[in-house]
Parts: sequence; C-alpha cells; structure tokens
Amino acid sequence: MTVTVRPLVAADWPALWPMLRDMGVSAEPPEAHQARYLALLADPRWVFLGAQAGGELLGYAAVQDHGPHLRGGDEHRTARLHDLYVRPELRRGGVGRALLTAVCEWAATRVRHLEWQAHHEWAAPFYERLGHRGEPCPQPDYPTFQVHFPPRL
Repeated sequence: MTVTVRPLVAADWPALWPMLRDMGVSAEPPEAHQARYLALLADPRWVFLGAQAGGELLGYAAVQDHGPHLRGGDEHRTARLHDLYVRPELRRGGVGRALLTAVCEWAATRVRHLEWQAHHEWAAPFYERLGHRGEPCPQPDYPTFQVHFPPRL
C-alpha cells in the first residue's frame, strides 16, 4: 500500500469525523465539531494532515504553531502535535510513520521545537519505536516528546 500525506480540506470532514469520535470528543453535537474544524482549517497557525491510499483517508494529524515567543521571537517558536491518529485496523503498517514524518517536515519550516504528549501505554511505544524518547511531565501517564530543529537563517 502506497501512503501519501496531504493537507486536509473541508470535504474531508465525513471521513475525519469517525476518527475524531474514536479519539474521544466532547458531548457537543457533531455540527459544533465540524464548525470548529472548518474554522481551524482557515487558521494559518494550524495544519491538518491526512494519510491516504487509494483515495481513502487512513489517519490524520493536527498540529498548532504557537507563534513567536514573547521574549525570543522565532528562536524558541514551538508547535504542538495535538493528534496523530491511524485507523486501528491499519496500525503498524507505516501510516503513523508517514504522518509523523510529514508533521516534522511541516514543523521544520516554521518552528524550532515540536512537542507532544503521549499515553505511556497506548501511544508512547509508537514514538519510541521511531527513536523518540519521552520525558516525565506533570501528568505522569503522558510523557512529553520533543523534536528540535536547527535555526533557520
């Protein structure tokens, strides 16, 4: 299976919604989630990437650029990976790796640091298999992972 990663668009909502529900969403009606998705799609600080094969959405990633640091400008600019999801039946097939690679490529052009937390049992092992190491954080079940990029000239 050849996986490609591309920015998501408004028309991806029907395929994205079941994945969001599986990740866990608030009790708001689906229309509220869709409205927020559409608003964030239009926000240049956010990117939603989708992994697909044969025109079918296999997973997604949601990343937020926090913008320039108050005191350090872009020198300490950080992005947060909020979600990285792969449909359960497709896990361990390279989809997550393709998504994380695309996230890192996007982040490397915008920020100095990419960070995220991952549940120590459910998600952290995936990132560890890719060579990342989590550090303890105030939520002990969710280690913090970071990727640091070289300064841009």
